[in-house]
Amino acid sequence: MPKTSVADLFAETLHLAGVERIYGVVGDSLNGLTDSLRRQGKIEWVHVRNEEAGAFAAAAEAQLTGKLAVCAGSCGPGNMHLINGLYDAHRSRVPVLAIAAQIPSGEIGSNYFQETRPEALFRECSVYCETITTGEQMPRTLDTAIRAATGHRGVAVVAMPGDVALTSTEGVLARNGGALLPAAPVVVPGEGELAKLAAVLNGAGKVTILAGRGCRGAHAQLIAIAQRLQAPVVHALGGKEFVEYDNPYDVGMTGLIGFSSGYDAMMGCDTLLMLGTDFPYRQFYPEQAKVVQIDLRPENLGRRTAIDLGIVGDVAATIDAVLPRLTTGRDGAFLADARENYAKARKGLDELAHGKPGSGILHPQEVARVVSDLASDDAVFTADVGTPTIWAARYLKMNGRRRLIGSWNHGSMANALPHAIGVQASAPGRQVVSLSGDGGLAMLMGELLTVRQSGLPVKIIVFNNGTLGFVELEMKAAGMIETGVALDNPDFAAVARAMGIHGVRVTDPAHVRAGVAEVLAHPGPALLDAVTARTELSMPPKLTLEQMTGFTLYAAKAILSGRGDAVVELGRTNIGLIGSLLGR
Repeated sequence: MPKTSVADLFAETLHLAGVERIYGVVGDSLNGLTDSLRRQGKIEWVHVRNEEAGAFAAAAEAQLTGKLAVCAGSCGPGNMHLINGLYDAHRSRVPVLAIAAQIPSGEIGSNYFQETRPEALFRECSVYCETITTGEQMPRTLDTAIRAATGHRGVAVVAMPGDVALTSTEGVLARNGGALLPAAPVVVPGEGELAKLAAVLNGAGKVTILAGRGCRGAHAQLIAIAQRLQAPVVHALGGKEFVEYDNPYDVGMTGLIGFSSGYDAMMGCDTLLMLGTDFPYRQFYPEQAKVVQIDLRPENLGRRTAIDLGIVGDVAATIDAVLPRLTTGRDGAFLADARENYAKARKGLDELAHGKPGSGILHPQEVARVVSDLASDDAVFTADVGTPTIWAARYLKMNGRRRLIGSWNHGSMANALPHAIGVQASAPGRQVVSLSGDGGLAMLMGELLTVRQSGLPVKIIVFNNGTLGFVELEMKAAGMIETGVALDNPDFAAVARAMGIHGVRVTDPAHVRAGVAEVLAHPGPALLDAVTARTELSMPPKLTLEQMTGFTLYAAKAILSGRGDAVVELGRTNIGLIGSLLGR
């Protein structure tokens, strides 16, 4: 049997698995693999400026396509940079393979230069993590890693010393891509479980559905069961892109950044039907209602709130199976009330998304609304955590073709731009818009160079409010004077131009639409530096007594500390919101 190098066989296996690109930073321990990629010419190397960004990019590619995506880091510090992005991928349940190069095999355990233990380092954020020590071992280990990542929808890590990659092997490729990547099963509950589910739902009066990202591909079934149950549909953030469009039963989102209508629909039901969601915030679950949860992952059942019935199954297949068992002719009064509440909540939020030209107060809500209005019908949005996620959740309109990607579970800063890189690299024909916070962008700002060098036409919208906004809000809600959150930012548009990226800066509502339009229409990468109000408030759907007391205490402390101007600015910026709250 002819021999080939381990690196060559490794690269050929990745190609057989459908891998089209690898995100990473080169290094001597990766030289064998990168040289194989160059010679074979089948897989692109995307040179990011930080391996963390490479892992984020791979996570976004996997989330967009549903296929295996790959990132790589050289030995020691190189692959250590991957870990934050891999945690994001792992907690987002997307198939990512990470290649962690290792020091020379004969030096492992000797405290050698750049020595780390990848198996220990990545164990917590992976479904599979192994080290290749011989050429004969490599094919089976890599095949297993690929199947683990795709089958379990998570991160698989393969560590490989650079010298092992250069050795010869008689290993062979998997016979075909189908053998390497078997199709995922469709899980349907048994007859007994379906009977229990139907009995609970048929006996319910006021049903509310809480839908999450597990409803991907189940839009028609979701609408059908909502119609049959006359149930308002509340969505978690991860379900927004799959749930809210073309949905006459939609009443908005719940949670800290949700709508009052979503909160009220949850609290007013006597039966809550959870579909494909692991919504984590316990305070937003009803305490008196019966709870039925359907999820593909049994470990999710009952994890966030006590449940009366847990069903393991695919959302679409389970609804298809139970729908014929559900009675018709339900009263629609509860749904009608929930929809009326949603219309009021939506109107109130929309009123906050309009600024007064010449005022110098640029509301971030207006920026997000205009971006949504002008972006293409199949645009992919990425959003940084914190306030950019709030504005994305409340003002971006989904239509079944648009996508919204973020670090919803891991909650890492600096995700939006690297996510956009992964999306744009894997979908070159689509418009990709990064909704970046000023703190998040600054944290991995070197990736603007990746965008420019790779010729990726990403559009970056920077919400430049000069603060770590969500943290500042949390401090104020707790009655604290904000500390350590201020950001002394540059002119991000000028920074972009210095890097060879088209840059536009907007400071007043009068220029928002023109600025957004210019950036979105630019044929290459472009950045909009939107200088938004620092003191913008984003209220949760229900203010608690503790939060109201906290804001009052903050105002008193600010005045006593000689910062009464901050309180005045808070009121000036949020006069519309304050008026709507007083009018409730």
